[in-house]
Amino acid sequence: EVRLVESGGGLVQPGGSLRLSCVASGLASGLPLNNFVMSWVRQTPGKGLEWVSSINRNGRLVNYADSVKGRFTFSRDNDKNTLYLQMNGLKPEDTAVYYCHGIPSWGGDYWGQGTQVTVSS
Repeated sequence: EVRLVESGGGLVQPGGSLRLSCVASGLASGLPLNNFVMSWVRQTPGKGLEWVSSINRNGRLVNYADSVKGRFTFSRDNDKNTLYLQMNGLKPEDTAVYYCHGIPSWGGDYWGQGTQVTVSS
C-alpha cells in the first residue's frame, strides 16, 4: 500500500520560511516514485481545497498557483522517494493544512495525512 507522509509544518512569522517534505513508502518494486505526478494541495476552513503546485514525473516541469508563484519551490528526489516544498516569504493567507497528493501512471490517487502551516505574528 502506497503511503505519503508530510512533515515540516509549524508556526512561522510573516515573511518567514518553511520547507515541507513528503516521503513515499510502500512503493512496489519496479514502480518507483517517478511513476507519479505529484502535487501539493492546501485546505483552509473558509476556502476549502486549493491547488498549490504540481511537478511532473522527472521533476523538470513544475506549475504553481498564482498565489504562491515566485515564493514557493516544488522539487523532488526520486532516488529518496521524497518531495519538497520550499516556502519563502510566507503570508498569513498561506495558513492551511498542506497535503501531498500523488497520481500514479496506472491510475487512482493517494493523499497524505497533511501538515499544518500557520503564519502569524
